[in-house]
Amino acid sequence: MRILFDADVITDFITKREPFSSDAERSIGFCRQKKIQISIAAHTIPNLYYILRKDLSTETRRVVLLGLFQVFSVVGLDAEKLETALRNAAIPDFEDCLQIECAREFKADYIVTRNLKDFAGSVVQAVEPSELLIRLSDDTLAQATYD
Repeated sequence: MRILFDADVITDFITKREPFSSDAERSIGFCRQKKIQISIAAHTIPNLYYILRKDLSTETRRVVLLGLFQVFSVVGLDAEKLETALRNAAIPDFEDCLQIECAREFKADYIVTRNLKDFAGSVVQAVEPSELLIRLSDDTLAQATYD
């Protein structure tokens, strides 16, 4: 199983933004506990650096964002992903298109986001953190039955 986390969920996780932080923390924690491969898109890092400027000092942002590299693999951007995202007329938000392209490269089973409507035309299925927990729990139970 491979999961790409969208920037909104990572923001919830870092800032403990209510009422979303609990699901963000639980979904990331569950993936780590089960040793599921988790990733973020490379452009999530500069986006978070900017978003977090109101909540965290420059030094704290650097430390927190460096910590993400210990938890998530980071899927890079290249010219091909940028061009494909720009050509994707089915998804109006360019940043979401980049998330999808990174999820495709990572061969993600899911993109975890709170903005499902933004990923309606995605080739990688988007789920909310709470839905991911349900699906992963169901998969874990199913695997335990066959083991």
